[in-house]
Amino acid sequence: MPWKEKLGLVHIYTGNGKGKTTAALGLAVRMLGSGGRVIVLQFMKAPDVYGEQKKIRECGAVIESFGLPKFVHGKPEPDDIAAAKKALQRAKEVVSSSEWDLVILDEICVALGFGMLDVDEVKGLIKSKAPHTELVLTGRYCPEELFELADYVTEMREVKHPYRRGILARRGVEF
Repeated sequence: MPWKEKLGLVHIYTGNGKGKTTAALGLAVRMLGSGGRVIVLQFMKAPDVYGEQKKIRECGAVIESFGLPKFVHGKPEPDDIAAAKKALQRAKEVVSSSEWDLVILDEICVALGFGMLDVDEVKGLIKSKAPHTELVLTGRYCPEELFELADYVTEMREVKHPYRRGILARRGVEF
């Protein structure tokens, strides 16, 4: 592929606003449309729950979800931490291989924010990226020390959101 000769950059989509995963998946569609190979590793999302999981597969991406079928609130439990570490191990394999043109580590920043992963390990993962691979990290709570390793940092900022009026997450929009 022509971009294999080019430099792959690092993106971070973070902040408390909506749209981080959506932005990453938009980039995935763009890469797939250009003939690239895409893998999405989801750190905090259980398999076959979210609308994007089935559709992104149909578009030609590989998606692997490591989250458990529950939300982490407050202090993560040992099984949450084990799942995040399993996802990180897989991410290390994927990022350093030269098999993928785009790697998305969805919600890795949330796992960092909850203390489920070590920031130095994630720094090492970023530094081990194959040269042509475009790497995206998503999720709120991204430690600012990762910003220095990124080429793009986008902060989604909530200005207004319907959950403040009691409207819960809706299928097809929030999940």
